[in-house]
Amino acid sequence: MINLSDQIGKAWKFALLLIAVTAVFAAAAAHAAGKELIVYTALENEQINKYLATFKEANPDIDVKIVRDSTGIITAKLLAEGANTPAGVVWGTAASSLLVLEKRGLIEPYAPKGLDRVEKMLKDTANPPAWVGIDAWECAIVVNTAEAKAQGLPAIKSYKDLLRPEFKGKIVMSNPNSSGTGFLAVSGILQLMGERAGFEYLDKLHENIALYTHSGSAPAKKAASGEFPVGISYGYAGVNQKKKGAPVEIVFPVEGSGWDVEANALIKKKNIKPEAKMFLDWAISDKAINALKDDYAITAVKVGNSIPEGYSKDPLSQLVKKNDLRWAAQNRDRLLKEWASRYEGKTEAK
Repeated sequence: MINLSDQIGKAWKFALLLIAVTAVFAAAAAHAAGKELIVYTALENEQINKYLATFKEANPDIDVKIVRDSTGIITAKLLAEGANTPAGVVWGTAASSLLVLEKRGLIEPYAPKGLDRVEKMLKDTANPPAWVGIDAWECAIVVNTAEAKAQGLPAIKSYKDLLRPEFKGKIVMSNPNSSGTGFLAVSGILQLMGERAGFEYLDKLHENIALYTHSGSAPAKKAASGEFPVGISYGYAGVNQKKKGAPVEIVFPVEGSGWDVEANALIKKKNIKPEAKMFLDWAISDKAINALKDDYAITAVKVGNSIPEGYSKDPLSQLVKKNDLRWAAQNRDRLLKEWASRYEGKTEAK
């Protein structure tokens, strides 16, 4: 005969156990939600896990969710999302773009721990700063030496060399509307030559361009694969392909390379998570900089790093001297609109 009271007792015990388990999972979920940090970045996919490793080791309880895209797309995304963005931090994105976000009131100034160690040219001059850099990246011309030899192409040393008729249809470059690398190349040329002469140069260069890509590293990859013999890209992208064994030479134009700063910033919110500030503190720590020192010739903090193979022996002297990031930010929309009206037709489909 079934003992009804025993059955009721068992049912109550099961119910209580279920409630307890549910409460534990609910608490865990709430805890996890409180420790979640959404980070927007324009760093390359292959860099992200390598750079993040030391942060995750020190903070295993923080769930870092990465949203990665090219600089132009990240910038447009943040501008569109405005105050409703889920991002807490922007990491490794062009300082010239962060200045645009600052102008729109989307950045909360913050001085991360160790700010005094950061190179002057790689941080905002305001106190506290709107952005703080982790490295500088510069325009570079990536040449597939095997293809150049096979096709009888002349050597490239300068921007002027890219205008030679032998290069017609053999050069690929990134679109500055979607790529920070494309924008620093264009901005560098315009500041180096002046706007009028700069756009006249870009008109002539356009005649030799086969394709504009949406990614700044894509021209280096296309040059490395031999799809196109020449890619206007940036230093790390070319050096990375060379490390992988591609027959490429990384050329820094003699006139000087346009450049920008890969920088970090705190997103303005009503309730800023402490994890966001922790992330920004970590991003300029020795551990974080040590993770990227083999990829970049110019880092925000000196950690005894030697210049990686493939870069100029004197990387600072290679940069365009007149490179006003604030001017680039203030004139960004106008310059991009002008560029698109002239050259957009050769951009790859999304």
